[in-house]
Amino acid sequence: MISDKPENFSDFREWLHEVIFEADTKAGKIFDEILLVLIILSVFTVIMETVDDYDQKYHLIFFILEWIFTIIFTIEYALRLYCVYKPTKYATSFYGIVDLVSIVPTYLSLLITGTQYFAVIRAIRLLRVFRIFKLGSFVKQSHILRTALRKSRDKILVFLFGVSILVTIFGAIMYLIEGGQNEQFDSIPRSIYWAVVTLTTVGYGDIHPNTAVGQFVAALVMILGYAVIAVPTGIVTSDIINTSKEHDPISTQACKYCSKEGHASDASYCKYCGQLLN
Repeated sequence: MISDKPENFSDFREWLHEVIFEADTKAGKIFDEILLVLIILSVFTVIMETVDDYDQKYHLIFFILEWIFTIIFTIEYALRLYCVYKPTKYATSFYGIVDLVSIVPTYLSLLITGTQYFAVIRAIRLLRVFRIFKLGSFVKQSHILRTALRKSRDKILVFLFGVSILVTIFGAIMYLIEGGQNEQFDSIPRSIYWAVVTLTTVGYGDIHPNTAVGQFVAALVMILGYAVIAVPTGIVTSDIINTSKEHDPISTQACKYCSKEGHASDASYCKYCGQLLN
């Protein structure tokens, strides 16, 4: 396939892409390791800033650190856009959106107080650890899990629809049984809430039946809850096993055109856009 590499794409930008997006080279691995340390420190700073005792003593330090991290991540985001062939592709990709959202809260805090705490979303960027410690094995497993979840999507939706019907029925039944004697079951929606909490075995205990019949129905719902938990687990596990047999070894290489990863270790072309890989 003919490459549509930009004519003004210099060797420096090629090297920069290799350092920032690849974990196969020493420079790329060091870059990602430094980036992960900065992400961890920035998330830790945001978390500690919410503790009143520490914030009162070190508010200025937290403020300065947060802006230092934000400026660094802003420069990094700009460099990522600079060194890919199609910046819009990266900007709209999963990691591109996460990278942008991770720096926006601090700038918004200049207009809206408190928005800087949303910077904890930077923790999602720690997913890049799979590229460092690789590596291919970890990346492969993440793709297997994602593929399995996608394959089991329809089954899970049908299952959730069935559960929704169950909790509605049990909620209505409990309202009829307990409604006249127990003020906690004062409506069907509130009774459905009880059914959801009980069926999922969460069991807050804020609502509970008082009558013998209601307690009997509650016991049935509790027992049924164990089966409800087992079904989606079995569905996803089955698809994971089947998917793992289909996947070939995966590299950590990122396409310069569409910025997507997850290519086979022996792939020469991107499986998403068809362009030539490194």
